[in-house]
Amino acid sequence: MSIDATALAHLYPLDSLRSETLTQLAGEALPAHYQRGELLFRAGDIDSDLIYLLEGEVRGVYTDGRVKDISAASLQGRYPLGESQPRRFTASVTSASARVVRLDRRYTEKVIAWDQISRQENFRHFDPSPDGNRWVFRLLQSRAFHKLPTGNIERMFQSFEEIPVRSGQIVIQEGHEPDYFYVLKDGAASVSKTLDEDEAVVAYLVRGDCFGEDALLANTKRNATVRMMQDGRLMRLSRQAFEQVLKPPVIDWITPGQASLLVKAGAVLIDVRMPEEFSQRAIKGALNLPLYRLREDAATQIDRKARLLVYCNTGERSSAAAFILTRLGYEVFALQGGLAGMLKQLDQG
Repeated sequence: MSIDATALAHLYPLDSLRSETLTQLAGEALPAHYQRGELLFRAGDIDSDLIYLLEGEVRGVYTDGRVKDISAASLQGRYPLGESQPRRFTASVTSASARVVRLDRRYTEKVIAWDQISRQENFRHFDPSPDGNRWVFRLLQSRAFHKLPTGNIERMFQSFEEIPVRSGQIVIQEGHEPDYFYVLKDGAASVSKTLDEDEAVVAYLVRGDCFGEDALLANTKRNATVRMMQDGRLMRLSRQAFEQVLKPPVIDWITPGQASLLVKAGAVLIDVRMPEEFSQRAIKGALNLPLYRLREDAATQIDRKARLLVYCNTGERSSAAAFILTRLGYEVFALQGGLAGMLKQLDQG
């Protein structure tokens, strides 16, 4: 069930957004109907939603007994319900029925930030043509960017350089040193790898897809070739800009002590080194999924609901693995200090 963008246009702070931004948010919104007495949330809940009341009335009861009544028709009804986290009151429907809409908090904040910074006079990357900014919204939807602070969004877009590309052009060559991180603004591309001495296509890229981060994160040579399938445009970040803007916020690093507790709590331990390294020395119970095969193997070998802890020798490959797995939708942590620190911690435990 979808919702029309006009239903969001009077809500705060969505009322200041461009129509294309509202349309994008409406496409991701989750509308729902509730009956009298049904709960929207409880005091103390922690969640990722912005909840707006579109129709009906809701009562909020605080833990100290205070009561707040909210009507969708009131000025207060334009604001998100109980926006604070954890929730400060329990909200239940008091009218015969109510209609609400839920928006992902982090994504909404990033879209609002984009809408605001793209209005600046010196901003170079706003495209007023129909669907001209679709690549932006798809990029911001990527799970890898959920943890990106809003302040870093402006730095990222201001650091982007746009370049034209032609059909058949090789953007990244397998075996070469890494230089840039890319986002496909327009066009399509193929990703190929050398398998058994033959080059084979392993993936396709469309508008809004990003690529080139693996080698930058792992400080290794390119592990695939990216070739344009049609004319298009790319946005790219230099290695320095990527290191400063994107790399630090999107990876959850944990200490060996924290990692030990995570493993004891049932997290899946993943060794992203080569099989030869794994066979010589590894942490007991670890699953060996080499970095170069991670995208292909994750879907068939890792439970989507599991919490993951990735490690390598030093942390270089772990950072790349964490980035990849986060983009694939997993909750993942990377081990600071690599294998030696973890073995020492487990020995002490």
